[in-house]
Amino acid sequence: MPKFVSSRRLRSARVITTRWRRRAVFVVGGVTVGAVAVALALAADWVQAEFHLLVAKWRYTSLLVTPLGFALSVYLTNRYFHNSQGSGIPQAIAARELSDQDARSRLVSIRIAVGKVLLTLLGLLCGASAGREGPTVQVGASIMFAIGRMSPRRQPGLILAGAAAGVAAAFNTPLAGIVFGIEEMSRTFETRTSGLIITAVIAAGLTSLALVGNYAYFGSTPQMLRNGVDWLAAPLCGVVGGLAGGVFSRIVILMARGVPGIAGSTIKRNPVAFAFACGLAVAICGIISGNTVYGTGYEQVKAALEGGVPLATAFAPLKFIATTFSTISGIPGGIFAPSLAVGAGLGANIAQLFPAGPVEPIILLGMVSYFAGVVQAPITAFVIVTEMTDNHAMVIPLMAAALIAYAVSRLVCPEGIYHALAKNFLRPKDGREQL
Repeated sequence: MPKFVSSRRLRSARVITTRWRRRAVFVVGGVTVGAVAVALALAADWVQAEFHLLVAKWRYTSLLVTPLGFALSVYLTNRYFHNSQGSGIPQAIAARELSDQDARSRLVSIRIAVGKVLLTLLGLLCGASAGREGPTVQVGASIMFAIGRMSPRRQPGLILAGAAAGVAAAFNTPLAGIVFGIEEMSRTFETRTSGLIITAVIAAGLTSLALVGNYAYFGSTPQMLRNGVDWLAAPLCGVVGGLAGGVFSRIVILMARGVPGIAGSTIKRNPVAFAFACGLAVAICGIISGNTVYGTGYEQVKAALEGGVPLATAFAPLKFIATTFSTISGIPGGIFAPSLAVGAGLGANIAQLFPAGPVEPIILLGMVSYFAGVVQAPITAFVIVTEMTDNHAMVIPLMAAALIAYAVSRLVCPEGIYHALAKNFLRPKDGREQL
């Protein structure tokens, strides 16, 4: 009897030890992801500032720097860092679905993470309309994959946790990181996996707070819709943002799968030349906009929300075009922040239809609507906008606008952009050439 009790206690102790080791892996991974996310954020701000100093001296510099930068980025991606192109979220999704370790390592690895960071910074340095948040997701997934390499059985959960921690640390939005992991990355709720996601997100969030403190990513505004007429902005933004977001997604998915005919084959044979042409288009948009559509769009949106600085009427369409060309070019770079910037521009334009209403809440409605239209993840959309702007009074209208935008976007683009692009990385022969 004593031997039986002793054996049972030993097995119980081993189980507890194993569980704590697993949790330790997620904590260590979360801390690492948080630190890398902060480093990438600071570096991204620095390279964008350097580019703006350059174009401030001579605005037409971008006609040379941006196309050459795009071409160099695509060349380096195809030559040295395969599968680091685009936002990186489709790669993380595909890696979770794969069961072969070698196949996963071609999508999430330390090599790809290093390339992702360097090439994302290169894109921002040359004026790409791109973000760092999507790349942080792939980097987070890669770090978790590397840390948990000795435990293949846990790899899908580790990749999921790394992606969620990346979103949380990049935006300083822990709730959005958790919701993104459940709604977009896995599309299921599992009690055990979700608990480990929360562990990684907490670790990443605390690391971010320790390094840069608490902040609202796009600034904060206490303004809210005032009367019944103002509330009409919610469905209007939902419809417009959903349509625009669906169109953007459809274009990107079409280009990723390959344009039919001579045009498609020409692009496929000459990716560097195509990237150069896309960079030229972005530079032209930047010049027309007065140098406002380069980069993430963070400064313009924050100034509009916190300082009341109006966004130009042409900001939304030009930012939309610049982001589209940056995305289809094949350079590494995300669409989170640029999409929110496009949405802010749409909201500012729609606010002109409500002269008696406050502009800031309608800008928020535009942000959540276009973002939900692009990613087709309405819960993530309104949670992330609420957290990053610190305006909880707008939760109900933001939820309504996000759901309307999601429904409208589905009419234009039936498939979510990230999962549609993830399918390309599940095809071994085509994976290297997709966005």
